[in-house]
Amino acid sequence: MGIMVDSQDEGVGSSGGRCSRGFRSLMRRKQVDSAHAKGEGHHQLAKELSILQLIAIGVGSTIGAGVYVLVGTVAKEHSGPSLTISFLIAGIAAALSAFCYAELSSRCPSAGSAYHYSYICIGEGVAWMIGWALILEYTVGGSSVARGISPNLALFFGGPDSLPAFLARVQIPGLDVVVDPCAAILVLVFTGLLCVGIKESTLVQAIATTLNVCVMVFVIIVGGYLGFQTGWVGYEVPNGYFPYGINGMLAGSATVFFAFIGFDSVASTAEEVKDPQRDLPLGIGIALSICCILYMLVSVVIVGLVPFYAMDPDTPISSAFASHGMQWAVYIITAGAVTALCSNLMGSILPQVSVGTLLAFTIVAVSILILRYVPPDEVPLPSSLQASINSVSLRYSSIPQEIDGGNPKDPAGDSQDGSQHSQGKSEVSLQYPLNAKSGQHKLAELKRRKTATWNIAFVCVGVLLLTSGASAEYLPCIPRFTLCGVGGALTLCGLIVLSWIDQDDARHSFGHTGGFICPFVPLLPVACILVNVYLMINLEVSTWMRVSAWMIIGVFVYLFYGRNNSSLRGAVYVPIAHVEEIYRSSADVQF
Repeated sequence: MGIMVDSQDEGVGSSGGRCSRGFRSLMRRKQVDSAHAKGEGHHQLAKELSILQLIAIGVGSTIGAGVYVLVGTVAKEHSGPSLTISFLIAGIAAALSAFCYAELSSRCPSAGSAYHYSYICIGEGVAWMIGWALILEYTVGGSSVARGISPNLALFFGGPDSLPAFLARVQIPGLDVVVDPCAAILVLVFTGLLCVGIKESTLVQAIATTLNVCVMVFVIIVGGYLGFQTGWVGYEVPNGYFPYGINGMLAGSATVFFAFIGFDSVASTAEEVKDPQRDLPLGIGIALSICCILYMLVSVVIVGLVPFYAMDPDTPISSAFASHGMQWAVYIITAGAVTALCSNLMGSILPQVSVGTLLAFTIVAVSILILRYVPPDEVPLPSSLQASINSVSLRYSSIPQEIDGGNPKDPAGDSQDGSQHSQGKSEVSLQYPLNAKSGQHKLAELKRRKTATWNIAFVCVGVLLLTSGASAEYLPCIPRFTLCGVGGALTLCGLIVLSWIDQDDARHSFGHTGGFICPFVPLLPVACILVNVYLMINLEVSTWMRVSAWMIIGVFVYLFYGRNNSSLRGAVYVPIAHVEEIYRSSADVQF
């Protein structure tokens, strides 16, 4: 275990050295925010949020699209009467991810959500791509939600085209572009509200969430009454409960997974929570449970009121009530849609948000496996602490260590002689001879970590092969079953080995301790990875083509900008066991 200096001299060395540095930059990992890290130019957000406010954020950010749009779109195109099962499967997948989020959010309570967790547990390259995917998710989702409110507001003014002129949509001549002033105003208003402060914005969100939940309860009660009065005609269809087959129902699950986007927003507020170790897991779990129950009850009612093939994909709930002569209920439901800002999302855009979310949830589950079996044993410290690092290094180093194949190196790490000797080298490794473990125990621990790393990789590759084979109906039987067999064997082998070997002792002290611990590891994270990847595989090819184009752009942005402007460039990596001593040494020097 040693000190790693991430050199800023990119112009020195061979092409092989530059390649090595480029690969190493992908694996750079952040330190869990601590009192020391936050003191170094870190802007601390105000801790204002309670458990009730977290639940309001989670429910308010989640409920909406799954009810006001996806009920009609998915039932008509994918699931039919089995829509409730689609929501249940998507909810289970979200619940598996919620357990993983809960542990990571309590251990690493800082803003950033999946991006932050993957940066700490996996590395900078994966974190960048997750962040890039989430940019697409929130940009497309936010703009679509804002645009969706216009036609619903128009109903209060007398019809679809009855908005005042300054709010009405305008099509640019000669271009297939529609400008929506109402959506732009909404984005500005809510951005301003968020800038006022987290406490004030969550109060408004809590009020809006309460109204929205009341509307949904109204839909469930009144719709249930109508269903019993009319005999649930929606379930009496000739095509049966699965008109599009099991694959159609699963494809519906992949699409309605978008409806569960939002509970992870609770994790992104971690830095503003009064008691993150206790409140974050509770907030995530309760918010997700409320949303899943409401989604399933509403889908049971609406699919039963109107046959799936006769549903209006844009306004399924209000049109279902209108078809039974309850026009007055349309205004109540429309008010709920406007309150949720999620009434008229375009079906072709929804899956692109699902890819980013499913990918983020998968990486969070992988992060749990890494945290439990191979947690980071080195952390980056700023180069401003170089003197303290050298001091601690000299304190423990009584024998010069060999570097780069047999050349002794001054333990100070950046002495003049050492820098001349290592010209062209971008990485310096300095061994600490003092170790609490015996040599034999250390070798056994290294072997365990290597075994765990390989088997985590086996699980990831196996899940990809298994889900690809299971979904590839276009393949002949023999290649398809071979793919499934190889993938299943790798997944099962990795799961068995991970269950057999010990988890890393450092997991007990990694990050902020005393919070929620994800149960049933490694089974639960592996199940989470399996479900999320399967849902991703079942999305449409056109969706993957659009998202892939966006991700390719992200790769080039990272290679030509992000990698060279990383906050970790030039950081000094030191063993976790020596971090506190280095900070104490730095404090002693200052005083």
